[in-house]
Amino acid sequence: MMDRVKISIEAQVADVVLNRADKMNAVDLKMFEALGSAAERIAADKSVRAVVLRGAGENFCAGIDLNVFSDSALDFGTALNTPLKPSAANLFQRAAYAWRELPIPVICAINGVAYGAGLQIALGADIRYASPTARLSIMESRWGIIPDMGISTTLRHLVSPDRVKELSWSARILDSKEAQELGLITAVVDDPVAASRELAMECAAKSPDAIRGIKALVNEAWQASESDALALEARIQAGIIGGRNQLEAVKANLCKRKPDFRD
Repeated sequence: MMDRVKISIEAQVADVVLNRADKMNAVDLKMFEALGSAAERIAADKSVRAVVLRGAGENFCAGIDLNVFSDSALDFGTALNTPLKPSAANLFQRAAYAWRELPIPVICAINGVAYGAGLQIALGADIRYASPTARLSIMESRWGIIPDMGISTTLRHLVSPDRVKELSWSARILDSKEAQELGLITAVVDDPVAASRELAMECAAKSPDAIRGIKALVNEAWQASESDALALEARIQAGIIGGRNQLEAVKANLCKRKPDFRD
């Protein structure tokens, strides 16, 4: 499976590459499975502090490989209705949602196209940098289906419901400027991979307790009641403050030296 998704780790940053450049990284069944497995492998490696998610070649991902619809080995009813525990996501959702579940930052670099399943995988990341020539689309209605790879969770705080409906119904293709204006991407940059790596390295250089805590806070508090959000802030902070990594951050700043954090 891992020929579909390649992982390399350097300086505590994992480089995760959708690896079907000859197919514009279209997602077949093996890649659906490999994406979830890649996230699990990274989650098990406590030395990894950030992820760069990108596509091989000139594109991020052209969407679902249409051969999936005719795969005789796949029982869609079972696959769609079976969560891959302990996650609440099924096989298809996990390819995107696993990056949201990962407790460390995931920064996605979008070159070329991010259509359908490709855009949904990108939406599972925390940050999305796109090139000026990138093209994006919620394209599932073109194939007679709905977007169902966790988009109901990953897009709800980025784009208003009427916009989501319009984009999904029309399946129109957006340029990166409009995608940024709508909130689908974080920023338009000349080199998305370089920008993603730079931010990933910045995250990796900070206390892993603080970085993980920020992701947990934002992912959970933004859909919680105010009282629950305040309690979550306090609970996460109480688990960090006074700890080894927090004290090391203070000491390193005061001594103007590079901190030595523990994973």
